[in-house]
Amino acid sequence: MNKIEIIARRILGWKLNRWDRWYDYEKEIFILVSEFQPEENLEHAMLLVEKLKELGFTYKTNGDLEVWFDDVCEKGETLAQAITNAAFSIADNSSIDEGWL
Repeated sequence: MNKIEIIARRILGWKLNRWDRWYDYEKEIFILVSEFQPEENLEHAMLLVEKLKELGFTYKTNGDLEVWFDDVCEKGETLAQAITNAAFSIADNSSIDEGWL
């Protein structure tokens, strides 16, 4: 799995419906894999922020290139990339209890 797949599955709870689309059970909609680009689209990245807030994480930024979710800090070339990097760090951290993911 790549970074975006891990984020979509573990944070957003999406399931791969077909090789080219996700299914969001909460909203009951399909999302084309090619149309979900959180590293490039700030609106998509903010979906990650909102979901992580729902899961109890506190979000803050230090400028436009550094993001914090509790004690997880990541940087990026853009705010969207920094958010995505931080979300991936949380989703890919094997020490986090996967019961909430």
